[in-house]
Amino acid sequence: MTQASSEPPRGGKPWGVVTEFVAPHLEVTPAADWVPRAADVFEFAIRSSIEERGRCIMAISGGNTPAAVFQELSLRPLSWSNVVLVQVDERMVSIGSGQRNLTQQLEAFQELDVRWLPLPIAEPIHDGIQSFLDELHHVAGERPILDVVHLGLGDDGHTASLIPGDPVLDVMDVDVATTGVYRGNRRVTLTRPILDRARLVVWLLHGPSKRPALAKLLRGDQSIPAGLIRPQRAIVIADEQAVPTEGAEPN
Repeated sequence: MTQASSEPPRGGKPWGVVTEFVAPHLEVTPAADWVPRAADVFEFAIRSSIEERGRCIMAISGGNTPAAVFQELSLRPLSWSNVVLVQVDERMVSIGSGQRNLTQQLEAFQELDVRWLPLPIAEPIHDGIQSFLDELHHVAGERPILDVVHLGLGDDGHTASLIPGDPVLDVMDVDVATTGVYRGNRRVTLTRPILDRARLVVWLLHGPSKRPALAKLLRGDQSIPAGLIRPQRAIVIADEQAVPTEGAEPN
């Protein structure tokens, strides 16, 4: 596994912020309303960040789940020129590959005047990661804090490309690292410390296959990678089918 050098604060302590578990707020939405409601949450977070800090640094994950949400979000009347979009994770595949998360992400936001910070995928990967971190530090400071982070949740409990059993789960001294091979590809991912520092994490979940993993996430079960994330504020937007039997009632 390759890591980029990025010095921690004085004293040599990792850059994690919250060690205790703060349960995410669970909002259950009827399936028909799930996409617009999720877009509402992101719109409010982006707007609030721009009003408070003059910009919004938003990290987005790949996958099919968020595609419709991002397309809906792209239609909202926001100051998009003040938004920086950072990738949460990416497969190490060829630049033009349809397997890249960036391909679908660009399609959703292609008409908008946003600044992109895509993760590197080409060798030498260490140099690419360092260049990415240099750009991130330029827009977000030496100890970057993301304003909003979108995360998904795999059936096996992975989030970002924090993969069960991979050494990347133990990386606590840098903000970006690579993984071993997972479902056919190595990956580049944001690590636990920068996810923990986020001002807001928004999990998007729908469908019954998410129930077991969501139950573990809600109780902070550290047997799954998602249960290791410790942001100060997190919300889960789930449709009714994704919610465990003991979950909340629809709003």
